[in-house]
Amino acid sequence: MLFSTAYFPPVEYFAKIAEGFTLSPDGVKPSVIWIEACEHYIKQTYRNRFKYYAADGVQNLSFPVEGGESAQKQIITDVKVDWSTPWLVRTERAISAAYESSAYFDYYKEELFGLLEDRPGTLFELNLSILRFFLDKTGIQAEIRFTDEWTPQDSGVYGEDLRDVIHPKRSNTILKDLALEKPYFQVFARKYGFVPNLSIMDLVFNEGPDAILYLKNL
Repeated sequence: MLFSTAYFPPVEYFAKIAEGFTLSPDGVKPSVIWIEACEHYIKQTYRNRFKYYAADGVQNLSFPVEGGESAQKQIITDVKVDWSTPWLVRTERAISAAYESSAYFDYYKEELFGLLEDRPGTLFELNLSILRFFLDKTGIQAEIRFTDEWTPQDSGVYGEDLRDVIHPKRSNTILKDLALEKPYFQVFARKYGFVPNLSIMDLVFNEGPDAILYLKNL
């Protein structure tokens, strides 16, 4: 499977990774995933933004990159995070306010915020550290590989191509196809109802170790 890099990826992103992961009496078979490392940066995508559930409904958070519009001419691995503004403080405060009453936030917050506060230089490094963090917390084992050339959409070189499928402004049938159109506990569901396909943090902070049961539909 081929993915674009993503910042606090949505549930569907992890659901596809979990699809290829199996745990049986015969042993563990990790999922094999490819992360696109040769594309150009594209703004207003999951590459530097995510959706989460706050007290006033679904919200978006993003981080700035250096170069502004010119960043779109850069290869994704070269795009640098702009640490010159206090976006990290705002992000940590927003996440804390949204999830401080969730069941597992206190178990994970220090390690997660520590990753952010390490201030990786590039977007790609930041996203990879977050991806690995949530793979660990969900219990999904995955072998992460990186493309060494750009290929056209649906070329099949790296398997199923999800680069343009998983997008904040486009709908898809991933969760439906995996029978994951089902609710799990959310802090503000009583007020606004269940909201599907938010950042994986929403599932992990609310369900903790049971997140894998949800993602594997067990």
